[in-house]
Amino acid sequence: MNKTLSNFILIVFLSLFFINCANRGTPGGGPKDEDPPVIIKSIPENYSTHFSGNEIKIYFNEYVKIKDLQKQLIISPPMETQPEVTPLGGASKYITIKIHDTLQPNTTYAFNFGNSITDNNEGNPYPYYRYVLSTGDYIDSLSVNGNIVDALKKQPETFVSVALYEVDSTFNDSIIYKKPPKYITNTLDSVTTFSIENLKEGKYMLIALKDGNGDNKFQQKTDQIAFYKEFIDVPTDSTYTLKLFTEDLDFRSTRPRLLSGEKIAFGYEGDYWNMAINITSKTPPEFEYRITKDPTADSLLYWYKPRLEVDSLLFKVAHPTLEKDYTVRISEQKRDSLTIQASPSGTIHFDEPFRIAGSTPFTSIDLSKITLIDKDSTQIAFTTDFDTITNTYAFNFDKKLDNAYSIQILPEAFVDFFDNKNDTLNYFIKTKKASDFGYARFTLVNVKYPVIIQLTNKDGDVKFEKFVENPDPVDFLNLDPGTYYIRVIHDANGNKKYDPGNYLKKIQPERVSHFKEMEIRADWGNPETLQFISK
Repeated sequence: MNKTLSNFILIVFLSLFFINCANRGTPGGGPKDEDPPVIIKSIPENYSTHFSGNEIKIYFNEYVKIKDLQKQLIISPPMETQPEVTPLGGASKYITIKIHDTLQPNTTYAFNFGNSITDNNEGNPYPYYRYVLSTGDYIDSLSVNGNIVDALKKQPETFVSVALYEVDSTFNDSIIYKKPPKYITNTLDSVTTFSIENLKEGKYMLIALKDGNGDNKFQQKTDQIAFYKEFIDVPTDSTYTLKLFTEDLDFRSTRPRLLSGEKIAFGYEGDYWNMAINITSKTPPEFEYRITKDPTADSLLYWYKPRLEVDSLLFKVAHPTLEKDYTVRISEQKRDSLTIQASPSGTIHFDEPFRIAGSTPFTSIDLSKITLIDKDSTQIAFTTDFDTITNTYAFNFDKKLDNAYSIQILPEAFVDFFDNKNDTLNYFIKTKKASDFGYARFTLVNVKYPVIIQLTNKDGDVKFEKFVENPDPVDFLNLDPGTYYIRVIHDANGNKKYDPGNYLKKIQPERVSHFKEMEIRADWGNPETLQFISK
């Protein structure tokens, strides 16, 4: 009996043990938890005044964790030293905020957590939690609202900061390069609207930044910017639209360096078209040079001959905005050899030339050593244009549908700066049939000319474009089948290109209109009416 009783007790114990284990991890044991965590209390309480401490605790009804805090947490006004927020990398039933900065007196601070606080098990976020405190007698309660658009693209970037700078006796336009704003918010990853809350009454400058490094200051090289054309007065009932754009870089030169024999790279930022490179060292009478654009870097290449027996050369880089002297160390290195690249390969469009580019500067071309024939062995006439900066010859000729073309280039047709010559070159290209293409016709209504009509891909890359100055229908012929997005630039200055804005010059970007995407099918026409809204 004792043995039987012992066995019975053991069976009961094991049964209870396995039932308990099963209850802990029962598959399908009830509905999935989709509820966000709940805040039980905060110390000090949310919206407290006369705050003078350096620590805040926020308690929840379950274990929570914090994710993407660096992107999600927005503190307004910004603090010079970021507070320490825990837990990071673990779970807890409370969040601690330790403040290491000296808070300004009589100021309302808002901690915007975005969607960074989630429950530990299912990852349900506590959406857009804000903790607000004041170091003064009251909580500031005014706000500024609006929306963000991209000046050129159909959709703006995510995580755009929107900021207010107080216009007082210390204000100047360069403040956005040097100091963080008075108030700030962020669109995060889901909306294009914004609301800057808990503001004091006053006069402000309103801007937006796609902030590359998150320092709340504008860097022209890495950031997009938008600014409202006038100062705004708070309180306000207005809704503000900000157009985000990328400024053209201000010109800046960088220290030149010897790349190979008699080849020096002069780096730059911005527009190189007005950049001049002048050698100031004494040179022999037979000295020659050429300047080309590096196809893979923001540099101009300075080629010279003959080889100079010197340790260094002196140069002056000149631009309408600056002049700068440089010393380039010279050493004996091997010169580049001539290599030739052709484009396009395979299929050629009707509106593009065939191009030949050289790795070293071309100095002459012998057209008698170049023949162009079609598939019927008929010789085709052609002309050439030479771009000295890109070091490229463009071959222009009349093309026919569903044809093939052979280009033969005999030895020594091209001669480069160092007297290198080409070997025999052969290229083969062809055109498509008419039935392989589609076309589009656009009728423009209520538009002020000139405009630029662009057909882009979904990323905004331009595939086809036309400059339009009169109200006649606009035809795009020989389009490859696919989906195109229609973008129209209102070219106010008629320079045939899109001009972004400039913050310091207080220039807004040129107006851009977007229309629905268009499907182009082979052997099919697509008429579209583009109706513009007057502005």
